[in-house]
Amino acid sequence: MPEWLTALTSWLAENPQWLGLSLFLVACLECLAVVGLLMPGTVLVFAIAVLAGSGVLSLGETLLLGYAGGLLGDLLSYGLGRRYHQNIRSMRGLRDHPEWLARAELYFERYGIASLLVGRFIGPLRPMLPLTAGMLDMPFGRFFLVSLIAAAGWAMAYLLPGWTAGAAVRLPLPDGFWAEAGLILGALLILIGGVVHSSLHQMRWVTPLAAGLSAAILIGLFLGWPYLVEFDEGLMTVVQGERSPIFDRFMVVVTRAGDFHTQLWAAVLLSLLLIAVKQARAAAFAIFTLLGTALANGALKATFGRVRPEILVDPLHSFSFPSGHSSAAFAFFLTLGVLAGRGQPPRLRLAWVLLAGLPATAIALSRVYLGVHWPTDVIAGALLAATICAVSLTIVQWRTPMEALSPRIWWLILPATLGLIGAFAVWALPGAMLLYRYQ
Repeated sequence: MPEWLTALTSWLAENPQWLGLSLFLVACLECLAVVGLLMPGTVLVFAIAVLAGSGVLSLGETLLLGYAGGLLGDLLSYGLGRRYHQNIRSMRGLRDHPEWLARAELYFERYGIASLLVGRFIGPLRPMLPLTAGMLDMPFGRFFLVSLIAAAGWAMAYLLPGWTAGAAVRLPLPDGFWAEAGLILGALLILIGGVVHSSLHQMRWVTPLAAGLSAAILIGLFLGWPYLVEFDEGLMTVVQGERSPIFDRFMVVVTRAGDFHTQLWAAVLLSLLLIAVKQARAAAFAIFTLLGTALANGALKATFGRVRPEILVDPLHSFSFPSGHSSAAFAFFLTLGVLAGRGQPPRLRLAWVLLAGLPATAIALSRVYLGVHWPTDVIAGALLAATICAVSLTIVQWRTPMEALSPRIWWLILPATLGLIGAFAVWALPGAMLLYRYQ
């Protein structure tokens, strides 16, 4: 760790009253035009999130401050671009590095609104795209709505791991927790690293590789979950310590988005829309992934019959491994992410998959938060969906790559499917509040 970062974190540890303001400012600067390219914002955000999780800030406070800071950085960058337009090129920093703005312009002109969502997770583009949107006179209302969504995903992806690590260090966890956590994290990093490396180098067998690695880790969890009790109980302790009535209601809405009926109708709608617009290969990929994941999850859950950490009222839903919510959510959103990335450069394809994984991760985490699944349950569900998704894509693309969907088709599919999921989640909220038992 650099000396300056060690000194900063030591000072914040000694003066925790400044931690919230520091998190807000660092998140803002990380997303601010030009400045975000010159500072190691990702390292700073993670370090501050670790300190926040050590008992200074709650998870909700940490996510809210990071979200607000990142959103402010977006708005300031947009305002600069809107105020100075093409004259922004003479701004100090951009004058000497015109390629920074040129790259962002290329992405924005090619992908429009999608560039603001996906570019949020590509370091060199994150602080420059809002500036470009303002410079090219994107309507403020449209930019603001997209930024609200993008900033929320960014806050969860960049702050949640650090906060969780800090909380895990603070709490008295069972013996063996760190060894088991390291084993699981190492396996997941091998999966992610292997897929990223193969994708960026455009290796031919990246999809079968993803399927094989996901399946291997999934088999390891099936065989080894009885030996991961300390990890499950320790992480459950960390998450349950953040329970609050307001957060409970929010998590119930999130978890309803992964319910069987919600995901079933979303899958049916997605498949029918793809068939209606005559995208046969995309429809086949979606159906293979969604139906295959559902069937595999049901078979595996019935085979292993692991009991939930907290039994629900309905005894028919007392088995938890792998998590049905997690597998269904990852199958659906990974399908959308893969379809969105067709025909795009490797880095952008990876960013689409990352973006698609965020709502699925939120649904999976809601199951742990509500105490109805163990952490290994939701990890197994995600791996199951990733395996089926990769196998389906391999089959569909066996001879030729799957063609990209046109923007017209996307503006039909995305609002329809995501609107349906949101409507189901909100409509079912009153009944869901009676289903879960709160502390």
